[in-house]
Amino acid sequence: MSKKSDVIIASPNKLVNDFRSGVMKGAGYDTKHLNKRPLIAIANSHTEMTAGHNHLNKLADKVKEGILVEGGEYAEFNVPAPCDGIAMAHDGMRYVLAQRDLIADIVETHVRSQAFDAVVFIAGCDKINPGMMMAMGRLDLPSIYLSAGPGQMNIRNAPKFDDSIDHNDYRGDPEAFVETFNCSSCGACEIMGTANTFQCLAEVLGICLPGSSNIPGWHTEKLKAARATGRRAVQLFHEGLNARQLLTQTSLENAARMLMAIGGSTNGTLHLPAIAHSAGCELTLDHFSQASAEVPTLLAVSPNGPWGLQDVWAAGGMPAVMQVMQKDIDTSTLSVGGGTLQHVIDSAKVLNPKVIPPRDQPHRPTGGIAVLRGNLAEGGSVVKQAGVKEDMLQCKGPAVCFDSEDEALAGIEQGKVTGGDIIVLRYQGPKGGPGMPEMLGVTLALKFAGLDKTALVTDGRFSGATSGPCVGHICPEAADGGLIALIEDGDMIEIDILNGRLRAEVTDEQIAERRENWQPVMKEVGFGYMGLYRKYVRPASEGAILI
Repeated sequence: MSKKSDVIIASPNKLVNDFRSGVMKGAGYDTKHLNKRPLIAIANSHTEMTAGHNHLNKLADKVKEGILVEGGEYAEFNVPAPCDGIAMAHDGMRYVLAQRDLIADIVETHVRSQAFDAVVFIAGCDKINPGMMMAMGRLDLPSIYLSAGPGQMNIRNAPKFDDSIDHNDYRGDPEAFVETFNCSSCGACEIMGTANTFQCLAEVLGICLPGSSNIPGWHTEKLKAARATGRRAVQLFHEGLNARQLLTQTSLENAARMLMAIGGSTNGTLHLPAIAHSAGCELTLDHFSQASAEVPTLLAVSPNGPWGLQDVWAAGGMPAVMQVMQKDIDTSTLSVGGGTLQHVIDSAKVLNPKVIPPRDQPHRPTGGIAVLRGNLAEGGSVVKQAGVKEDMLQCKGPAVCFDSEDEALAGIEQGKVTGGDIIVLRYQGPKGGPGMPEMLGVTLALKFAGLDKTALVTDGRFSGATSGPCVGHICPEAADGGLIALIEDGDMIEIDILNGRLRAEVTDEQIAERRENWQPVMKEVGFGYMGLYRKYVRPASEGAILI
């Protein structure tokens, strides 16, 4: 079988072949093996700085073992691994989403330039997972994904944790909150944040070995899965099973529907369209809106309920979740493990119906995420309705406007925000931020201030850890002249999650008058990448992509 890597030592130019062979020998390769064996790239997001990634070097070692056993050669390289937790509530958060596209660019360009035959993608956290998946779609090579797995957090050791209560309510008990959100092991934060959302959705997309994504990062089974992943990468090359045979329009629509069932992060509506675009497909907010109307929120995983991702794994993992939800998805799509998604489902079993309940006993009857439209969000907006208490699914109140997260945090601390207000936090979108920073700092401040009747609307985005009536991804964003830029303190805003509406009570005359005097807020960025990002980034409703 011809290999892309043949060009390294078997191109028509013998002199260049000899030179390249010498370079490879200098790195310890036996170039005679490259004649017969496929060269597998290992794209790894290992870093020593964060719990979500600091064990990925060990997983990569097992992947390498699997590649060698199956008759392949490997070469590992690394990509950036930003942590939202470290970047939040300071200028660094503007750079995190932007790195998603950089990660995709780095993997794509490196793999194309070095003539690899297949790729193993190892990743764990919020922007790295979708960035790797975007690269997978662009390259369309034999590809397989290995998740970092969930980690162990101190939820079970926190003073307030109890299956029967909402352990997300830490008002008046900050020590319990800090204790709960202490990462106690390697792996992604043990909530249904963006990291675990996409580790779960990898199973739906069929790009990982079945059942492997939810294995905890610290568990010995994860090492076994890593070795099997390396072996499977070589097999995929020989079988000619490429990424776009897995990342199809149908599998991506399945992922949009399962995003609702697992109560996944609102960032799913940002990253899945970007992955779809990279694979030559299309997902719009209409796909998510339809999925939300038809698919219930099956799981009650923190921050939507009492369970953690390790509970889901112990209850049967994503194969068992898909088995329960199989009538809501097209199970004829392919799995990288061989066969179809239906084959994966047929061998699954629910081991704990409290964690993975029957389809007719979901956590919520509607999907985890709602799409809202109206004059304040003509291009759409999203809210994690699975994390909103029922008495706040419909609310109305006066606007209190801020143009930066620092202003909003100061306003909350100084008592400028009261119960029943609607915080309007603007110039946080892809262009306005720039970089669409995450607003977790503000949502946490509202919780600790006891402002559970105060809603938030923003053109920025939220962490998967966010709960409550927080509406994000408003399009058009303020920097593009969306109505959110023209809202003034005291304007009445209506949030109607049940009916998918987000509107401001302002007249056409008021809008026209305000627009005449409007000048966009242009935030300073350091010389370099973010200036280009602001110039070329697409709206959040299109995945905030750059191409």
